[in-house]
Amino acid sequence: MNDTVVRAAGCVLWRRSPAGGIQLALVYRPKWSDWSWPKGKLKKGEAARAAALREVREETGHTCRLGPDLPTLRYTDRTGRRKEVRYWAAESTGGAFVPNDEVTELLWLPPAEAHDRLTHPQDRELIPAALAAIGEADRP
Repeated sequence: MNDTVVRAAGCVLWRRSPAGGIQLALVYRPKWSDWSWPKGKLKKGEAARAAALREVREETGHTCRLGPDLPTLRYTDRTGRRKEVRYWAAESTGGAFVPNDEVTELLWLPPAEAHDRLTHPQDRELIPAALAAIGEADRP
């Protein structure tokens, strides 16, 4: 059995909505046919924080400011590999999405809609932690 753990990093990317409240960014990955947080594997020698910033930029076209750490998710991926993904709450500092081979859509959604759209149950677990980290825990 392969004991290697695939290490990855990502963000719950957020911004303030022009109408008030918070919007969370979800990406659609056609290879996996899923809605997810922007994330990806660490490159050799790359720190998790650097990987999270890089992945957000590559998958969303946005730059961001990393905030507090969020829970690390551990699971077995679709190919049977153990995976560990470190996450941060990250505020978008600007940018523009351009579809690519890896990510074809980006949606900015209120937290409740993001919860319903996320494909994987473990990804939904990050929403309360992210809202608490950005001071929005008491809001719907």
